[in-house]
Amino acid sequence: MDHLPTVYLVGAGPGDPDLITVKGVQCLAQAEVVLYDRLVDPVLLSYAPEGAEMVYVGKRSAQHTVPQEGINSLLVDYARQGKRVVRLKGGDPFVFGRGGEEALALRAAGIPFEIVPGISAGVAVPAYAGIPVTHRGLTSHVTFVTGHEDPTKEEAHIDWDRLASDVGTLVIFMGVKNLPRVVEELIRRGRPAETPIALVRYGTVPQQQTVTGTLRDIVEKVAAAKLRPPAITIVGEVVTLREQLRWFEDKPLFGTRVVVTRPRAQAEAQIRSLRQMGAEIVAFPTIRIEPVDSSPEIDAMLDTLGSYDLIVFTSVNGVECFFDQLARAGVDARRLHGAFVVAIGPKTAAACRAGGVVPDLVPRTFVAEGVLEALAQRTVEQGTVPAPAAGGPIASEGSSLLAGARILIPRALEAREVLSDAFAAAGATVDIVPLYETVLQDHEPEEVQTVLSADYVTFSSASTVHHFAELLRREGHEDTLGTVTAASIGPVTTAAILAEGIQLAIEAPEATVEALVAALAEHRSGRASPER
Repeated sequence: MDHLPTVYLVGAGPGDPDLITVKGVQCLAQAEVVLYDRLVDPVLLSYAPEGAEMVYVGKRSAQHTVPQEGINSLLVDYARQGKRVVRLKGGDPFVFGRGGEEALALRAAGIPFEIVPGISAGVAVPAYAGIPVTHRGLTSHVTFVTGHEDPTKEEAHIDWDRLASDVGTLVIFMGVKNLPRVVEELIRRGRPAETPIALVRYGTVPQQQTVTGTLRDIVEKVAAAKLRPPAITIVGEVVTLREQLRWFEDKPLFGTRVVVTRPRAQAEAQIRSLRQMGAEIVAFPTIRIEPVDSSPEIDAMLDTLGSYDLIVFTSVNGVECFFDQLARAGVDARRLHGAFVVAIGPKTAAACRAGGVVPDLVPRTFVAEGVLEALAQRTVEQGTVPAPAAGGPIASEGSSLLAGARILIPRALEAREVLSDAFAAAGATVDIVPLYETVLQDHEPEEVQTVLSADYVTFSSASTVHHFAELLRREGHEDTLGTVTAASIGPVTTAAILAEGIQLAIEAPEATVEALVAALAEHRSGRASPER
């Protein structure tokens, strides 16, 4: 991609944010202005750089935020300002997307542009409903048509006589409003009344709704289901394959609204796992991480880093902030060569390895108590552990593992004192160095209302629980805390949930995101019961 003022007409795909093309993401990553449609998933906007201007130009039936001529003008105006512009359009820009009109306006203004095709809803939505638009033995061709055009007007551009007599698949965009008239004309012009038909609303996303029938009864079925736009209509024998090929709507968490309360920077893996299970995600971070830039404790830690016998990392945040401090001080992992390193949980261990340190111990139980148990077990099994850098014994069989040891715990400003109290009681010198704090993340009242209608609220730490409860109390929803259905990542988080009066649905058997998502799927299917 060049660096001239350029407009990129990018297809966002049919709704599922994972269906955008690699090139579409690359264009967004360089955008200075993004003009986006109504059905574009907000996740896609996050690919644009921080500070990029976001301009909503979405359209509903008969309700245009910005008329098409206005959109054309905006594209030209922003490009003439020297801005790199992305016009992010649902589906494919050239399949009923009016991308041709926008490209012609740019060409007339002398503005360079590129077309970045997207996956068309006409193919993707039927596929997510388990309907192939072509199938050997049934049909070898498909016709795409807009349903906005009245099939009875005198100067219609659609040859409804040919469509009615054809045996191929007919895919109709935006045809819900005119469905009765379309069905009537297809039957009147020769399509058998028993021809299978399906309408798919909000295709490729967890709110997807599918109604099937025949030309004879589909209007009544759609009315009974209260199906409204936006929807894709598929007419033809391929619809009969749906019962064998449906897959998306059979996912374990399909149609389940799940709230993710983790900080935005750490929520990606959990959101992706939940999406793969078919869940509708509500990103509702209750905390944000604020690193501590400097403090006397941090200065002392950096000055004496090589003298610690044991370093215990309790979270990914602690690891990342620790290595940020080392980098800022011009120090690297070699300073830790004499220390025995413990990481609580596999994600914390992975963060350590990313920083150049392989943990000596990852307890099987991912809580503070698991560290004490694992260290004690190591003493019994091995008799000794590495000698402290200061020269005193860390452990010998039958003696204290920790007596005389110098221990560092880099962590949050506020945390449980289980580890530090136990280490101190065993005769160790413990340095607790706060490297970050968790701060309440504010939300708009309408966001809170969305959360209260969710099926589950997931919590990955005690701090997310307490800040969630504080936020609801602040918004006047204290009485609704008991109606919230919580999914907990582990026993410490569960204790916080119960203390706040929140209803516990499930506790993950292992304190990992993967185990939490799996436990949700089991609970939703009825194969599991609340742990407490």
